[in-house]
Amino acid sequence: MGSIKQNLANNILSGGKFDATDLDGTIPNTNINDNSIDNVTSFPAAGSGIPSVASDPPSPSQGDVWYNTTSNAFKYVGVSTVGAWATGGNLNTARVDLAGAGTSNTSGLAFGGETPPPVGNTESYNGTSWTEVNDMNTSRFLFGGNGSQTSALAVGGLALPGPTGNVETWDGTSWTEVNNLNTARRDVGSAGADNTSAIAIGGNGDPPRQVGNVETWNGTSWTETTDLNTIRRIPGAVGSDSTNALAFGGEGAPGPNAATGVTESWNGSSWTEVNDLNTARLQMGTAGTDNTSALAYGGSGTLAVTEEWDGTSWTETTDLSTARYGLAGNGTTTSALAYGGGAGPLSATEEWAGAGSPVTKTVTTA
Repeated sequence: MGSIKQNLANNILSGGKFDATDLDGTIPNTNINDNSIDNVTSFPAAGSGIPSVASDPPSPSQGDVWYNTTSNAFKYVGVSTVGAWATGGNLNTARVDLAGAGTSNTSGLAFGGETPPPVGNTESYNGTSWTEVNDMNTSRFLFGGNGSQTSALAVGGLALPGPTGNVETWDGTSWTEVNNLNTARRDVGSAGADNTSAIAIGGNGDPPRQVGNVETWNGTSWTETTDLNTIRRIPGAVGSDSTNALAFGGEGAPGPNAATGVTESWNGSSWTEVNDLNTARLQMGTAGTDNTSALAYGGSGTLAVTEEWDGTSWTETTDLSTARYGLAGNGTTTSALAYGGGAGPLSATEEWAGAGSPVTKTVTTA
């Protein structure tokens, strides 16, 4: 370490005391109790300053750094420049044409669907794994679902032998039967942040035919309101409540290859046509908070394509890892889930982190 020149203060003695008799002397390094600084020639080894773990931490924060002894790599949490899908925990029950609710990629609710046969199974996601919770009262598939992990709505659907108007609310623990839709239908889309205010969009009636019917929910009953401009079944739908929603895609007319990319925005009283999806489709997964922010992913026939809506237009972004149709989804454009679907049925879950979101990265050398 060498010596320290003492020009302005008292000498420091080995016991830590000051010697005020000589203000111009030098202090040998032997007078300093802790000489460890002489031995610091590098950063601490992994496992002391940087945690050494066999698997990545389940919920790391931005700026965290660790060494993964399984992959033999340093990792850290940075910020993504583009959105990306990552593998999540599988559903306990593989199924297709199910519905979902939730607010992020760590908070989801999967319910209903077909294995086959139709099921009422409900599962809750915590960011790592799915847990079985109380089943729906009416098993069904091809139905609308919306809300959060603790406040959700199941709307209509196909409950054999035919379409149903049955509606159930979820309170975080159990499902309760409430007032039915005015028009029973399968293939319906629904949107809303919780089970107190929602909108049911389009579908397939009885006898089977596409419909443009729209109904709003006030927490107690359904009210018929302005129809869609383009009738369709199995549309994608997102929205905050009965006054703000977006409907996109679906099947606009009976018959093969009838998928549409038509997108309509709802302001609480009327529908306005806006820019179409780049890839026309139905039976897709969706996420979003209102008519200015949405994700559409997957869909028939067995697509992986993901598109993001910014309130004006759709932009293609990173594809799903597993192409599928009849899947469910939830969340926002920065934090979403995709789960289930076909062909299969599938149990695979994927987690979406949008551009600007924290993301785990591996340190590499160039």
